[in-house]
Amino acid sequence: MYIPSFNEVNDLAVMHSLIKNHPFAMWTAMADGELVVNHIPFVLHESKGEFGTLIGHVARKNTIWQTCSREISSAIVFQGVNAYISPSWYASKHEHGKAVPTWNYAAVHAWGIPKIIEDRECLLAHVEEITDFHEKDQKLPWKVSDVPEEYINKLLAVIVGIEIPITRLQGKMKLGQNKSDADKLGMVAGLMSKHTDQTKYLAQMLNQHISESKQSNKT
Repeated sequence: MYIPSFNEVNDLAVMHSLIKNHPFAMWTAMADGELVVNHIPFVLHESKGEFGTLIGHVARKNTIWQTCSREISSAIVFQGVNAYISPSWYASKHEHGKAVPTWNYAAVHAWGIPKIIEDRECLLAHVEEITDFHEKDQKLPWKVSDVPEEYINKLLAVIVGIEIPITRLQGKMKLGQNKSDADKLGMVAGLMSKHTDQTKYLAQMLNQHISESKQSNKT
């Protein structure tokens, strides 16, 4: 993806954090001579491999597990929070009018060659892990073990695991880093006025960037 230097994220921990907080990804793979896109959640194993390893699963009837290239890397896109930015929020717009709309967002792209998992015990471990991760905040977390074993066996038989050791990562945070402090503060106020989880979180990210920039300038 196109990344101006001021939007680039190189911190592995920051990229891993975005993946864990936004695990539902677009997995794009070359298959039978064309690009095929699937939308699936992944679990990130941070310490497995240089950049981590992604593990997910698809339905066995989904032929992507048979046709995806084992020579050309797949691209996995994790989209973080995003929001429309109105030029009316910029202080500079009211000074000289030279301001246009844009879209701010955070995203991480990962690449790697898929490996296929069909072993029952490995699939069970994966299903338990992804379930526990997403159920942890429930008042009464659901467990795979809550289901009769024969039913789980039937479900495991109709899925296939996808393991992708990450060979390359790219991170981008477009937060108006090239704007003046006055324009950034205008963006924060505008985002907060929308009263949505997306805009609130994006405003918090922008506030953090403003704070870090001030600390950097002091040193």
